[in-house]
Amino acid sequence: MSVKINITDDKITADPNEKKVKIEIVKKDNIEWNLVLRSALNGDLMILDHKDIDIVIQQDSKKIITFAKDTMSDMVYGAESRLLEYLRSQGVLQFDSIQGGNVYGSLEGKIMNSETANPIKTTLLMISEWMNTERPYIDGTTAYDDMQDDSILEPDNEYSTELGEVPHAEEKGSIHMNSMFAPYLYGRYSY
Repeated sequence: MSVKINITDDKITADPNEKKVKIEIVKKDNIEWNLVLRSALNGDLMILDHKDIDIVIQQDSKKIITFAKDTMSDMVYGAESRLLEYLRSQGVLQFDSIQGGNVYGSLEGKIMNSETANPIKTTLLMISEWMNTERPYIDGTTAYDDMQDDSILEPDNEYSTELGEVPHAEEKGSIHMNSMFAPYLYGRYSY
């Protein structure tokens, strides 16, 4: 529930310093957030926003499982641990349920039951808030990777040669592979 306060200056009143205050209580039922979310065939929700991990919410068993996106590293474990600890500190996950999953490098935790709120929607909201805290990390590592790719694919004059584009030729260099006495034709030692 939010409170909307308007302070107005009314020029009709006798006192010029007098201001009218209007307080409105606004009840907002809809909460909006953005996640890249897919539904699996069995109804599991898959969140694919993060650079290092994929997050799966199993609706039937009320579990969250995190998986490494490409390769397992310290960055992946750190992201998984930060997510589950954030959800635990927000009261979404049971305190003693965070553990390693049955897939290599995965972590999982059980979502608490609730009588007043929908646990799955609350979990999605909390994951969205966590993703907002992770956004600077994701943007920074993506920008660094792009900078590395640019430095390799399009080097500046300091890291490039004067030759420019080298045209393709059938044979290059001093080792001729198609002659009668090719150096690699007779094995390792052909003096």
